[in-house]
Amino acid sequence: MTLSGHELDLIVEDPTLFIGDNDLPYGISDIAVLDSRTIRVTYHPEVLGARDLLGNPFFELAKLAPMADPPLITSGRAHLRLMLFKTLVSTMLTIPVLIMAWAELPPREIAYGAASLVLATVVQVYIAGPWYFSAFKALFFSHLVEVDFLVVLSTSTAYIYSIIAYARLAYEKPLSTGSFFETSTLLVTLIMVGRLVTSLARQRAVESISIESLQPLTAILVDSKLDSRDEIDARLLQYGDVFVVPPDSSIATDGTVISGISEVDESMITGEATLVAKQPGSPVVAGSINHSGTLTIRLTRLMGDNTIKSIGLMVDEAKSSKAKFQDMADRVAAYFVPIILVLTVTVFVVWVGVGKGIRDYSTTTACINAMTYAISALIVSCPCAIGLAVPMVLVIAGGVAAKNGVIFKSAETIEKARNISHVVFDKTGTLTQGLLAVEREIYPTGEGTTLGPMILGLTSSSKHPVSTAIAAHLKSTVTKADELKNVTSIAGCGIEATWGVENIRAGNPHWLGVENLPEVKNILSLGVSIFCITVNKGLVAVYGLKDSLRPDTTAVINELRRRNIEISIVSGDNEESVKSVSRTLDLPESHVRFRCSPADKQTYIKEISTAKNIVMFCGDGTNDAVALAQASIGMHVNGGTDIAQSAADAVLIRPALGGVLVLIDLSKTFYRRVVFNFTWSFVYNTFAILLAAGAFPNARIPPQYAGLGEIVSVLPVIAIGVQLRWAKFTNFRA
Repeated sequence: MTLSGHELDLIVEDPTLFIGDNDLPYGISDIAVLDSRTIRVTYHPEVLGARDLLGNPFFELAKLAPMADPPLITSGRAHLRLMLFKTLVSTMLTIPVLIMAWAELPPREIAYGAASLVLATVVQVYIAGPWYFSAFKALFFSHLVEVDFLVVLSTSTAYIYSIIAYARLAYEKPLSTGSFFETSTLLVTLIMVGRLVTSLARQRAVESISIESLQPLTAILVDSKLDSRDEIDARLLQYGDVFVVPPDSSIATDGTVISGISEVDESMITGEATLVAKQPGSPVVAGSINHSGTLTIRLTRLMGDNTIKSIGLMVDEAKSSKAKFQDMADRVAAYFVPIILVLTVTVFVVWVGVGKGIRDYSTTTACINAMTYAISALIVSCPCAIGLAVPMVLVIAGGVAAKNGVIFKSAETIEKARNISHVVFDKTGTLTQGLLAVEREIYPTGEGTTLGPMILGLTSSSKHPVSTAIAAHLKSTVTKADELKNVTSIAGCGIEATWGVENIRAGNPHWLGVENLPEVKNILSLGVSIFCITVNKGLVAVYGLKDSLRPDTTAVINELRRRNIEISIVSGDNEESVKSVSRTLDLPESHVRFRCSPADKQTYIKEISTAKNIVMFCGDGTNDAVALAQASIGMHVNGGTDIAQSAADAVLIRPALGGVLVLIDLSKTFYRRVVFNFTWSFVYNTFAILLAAGAFPNARIPPQYAGLGEIVSVLPVIAIGVQLRWAKFTNFRA
């Protein structure tokens, strides 16, 4: 799905026939050519369904293209294939050079040198060529000396020296050390092997935690007119469709059960291992697995924007964001490279001095010997592990969080969550289940029967839990809702509309100015949520509604308290209802706010937020959007409004508050692993540079083997990131 509509890839004989001045069929906004046989059609599914599009004469003979993998996986595989190909080519070119350098062969030095020069040049240009472009682009345009510059400098030094040595040999003035083309070629090959291993490990990690891979490819479509069932590609589902899910099958896309009773495993989406009972009216999500019974489902969201797709987009957004840790890693690398260059020159100078002054080498021999140490130091010092330290853990953490029912939308969220010191909760739909039921109703004018259709029409227009509960209550006695005009939702207050010539307002009693009326006080004394309706400012209906706490609310609050994290409740509900919940949870009155407008919630968040006080706000409604944006971390609770979700930094996709603790614990785990990676990188680089520079009398790293250091440095970083996949997070329950 894109901002301009949904996309469908089709295979056609001649893509050029579909572009240009052709008038597009109604409902299609764009057609793009992907390759010589494939076009991408952007269409509006509310106007034109996917099957209707494919059946349009405009697309005669077109066929649905095979389903593509998620872009992140596709691009990763393409990069991996290129890396594998280049590594194989480099290996095949390097082996003959090694044989000519090390094997006992007939003495044909000029011929072997010429062949080695050709092979080494191909390796240097084709395999290492992109490193030159990357290194000098960063140097000249960004004024940065990056890691590739170290690689380029070291391989080029060995390569250029070998060319000079070969030229001297050809003119019968050989250098005492001869050429060593094997050093530059083997060096490039080993670096390619290291980067291939890194890419392979990272790609496997990305694929292992890919959410979009859970998307079923087919659905069984029910045609009530023909009384038939056909298995179709899930991309061809369209609004209004009904599909069947047999036992032990995956649900193709989001929908609502219209017949059948079963239990569904939603663990792959929400992280919740317990099977969820489903019956007519129950919502179901794409990717979940139906167990015991057959379900007939009416589609509510297409494959392009269902739960799997939404989660996938948010996870990708988090992966692509940059953590502050990564900024630190970049700064370290930026300083590290110039330091290494200075160190390399120092190593060269010292070994020239040792060769000339202590070992009595000739100047040429001393310089060549010193150069081997300098090249080794250059290569092993590449801070590859520092570059992977953060992104590797971040990629895995995003998938682990999603599988535990939490989506964080930026790297900054997972970075900050470990320091949360204060959690502020909305009440209705957050601490409570949001499943309100009408406990008491009063009609002061005695016109309940007459007003029922009007109230049903008014409350049916709102997604607020209170309105939804009253609408459900009235539907048992009211057959038809009245149509109201100019319906306006006022965040934190209620709803306003026009009913004929009458002005209707509904919401909290303080906004309506009826809080002191006896009927209202009567309901308030019960400690329940209250909803009042006025006609031309006259009170006509009062509803008292009761909600129950989520099953894990008490356990989560107790665990937060045990960790010395402060807890507050900020709600738009009335005083008695909010204090009833706070007493149940044993929260001090100083941490309870009631009858709060969106601005009041924002003000409270501002008051308690300081540089050292990291505040998380958890809410679900439109009136929570401002507070979600104001808090250090805004946590949107499953089932809330799209506006609230867009304002949040993290989303709970499981209907439970345990995700708050999962985010905090995952953040701490993320931090520990990143710190370990940085520590390992520092220790490794320090030891490897000393070893390569010849600081130990009887041990050193020859330059041709220095490229292996890349594998040694990054494997622990990859391992510590991948190990996060098996980390366990406690589900807190009552």
